Amino acid sequence: MNGLEQARGRAQLSGGVSHAAIYRMVRRSLAGCPPGGVVVDVGCGGGRLHDELAGLFDRYVGIDLVSYAGAPTEVQRVLADLERALPLADGVADVAIAVETIEHLENPRALVRELARVARPGGLVIVTTPNQLSALSLLSLIAKRQFAAFQDVHYPAHRTALLETDLRRIVAEAGLADAQVYFSEHSRVPLTALTYPRWIARRSPALLSDNVLIAARKPHPTRH
Repeated sequence: MNGLEQARGRAQLSGGVSHAAIYRMVRRSLAGCPPGGVVVDVGCGGGRLHDELAGLFDRYVGIDLVSYAGAPTEVQRVLADLERALPLADGVADVAIAVETIEHLENPRALVRELARVARPGGLVIVTTPNQLSALSLLSLIAKRQFAAFQDVHYPAHRTALLETDLRRIVAEAGLADAQVYFSEHSRVPLTALTYPRWIARRSPALLSDNVLIAARKPHPTRH
């Protein structure tokens, strides 16, 4: 089995769907953005984010390594290896998003550089990933020496664990600015199948969120 086939197998393990709390977090991060324009969803899976963002954009482009059944017909699908350059021109996206994708890849910095490349000047780049510093993940690290979302059962689908600090460094290295961090406000109570009520999670989102999001803007070129 070659590397691309292995990557397709890893992609299929995700099922192409993320938790609804993650999609709500993305929508919160877009508050204040003017309607219209183009969103590029890298690692779009089954295209569920399209429904959450309905009415916010004129055009929705979804890129993934595999084609998942049941994707909305409104999504313009592009098949591509996410470990390589995206098959899009520079500056085509008002918003470039990668939801729960970066942890599946070997080179997270390359992904963010590509998101920055396809974003227009002034456009927004958004990345979400499991929150390694949640209470659940920290307890897992202490008890099992593995982050909660990066245990043996999650491998090889989940390959790269990133902290909030890593995300801030990576977007800065990609030339992005004005970084803002959001949390999903949804997390499982350790040793149970229960989740915290949202009103409790909102009181301590960094500890009681299974997922974290960073949003940063692509600066306009400096004029001399």
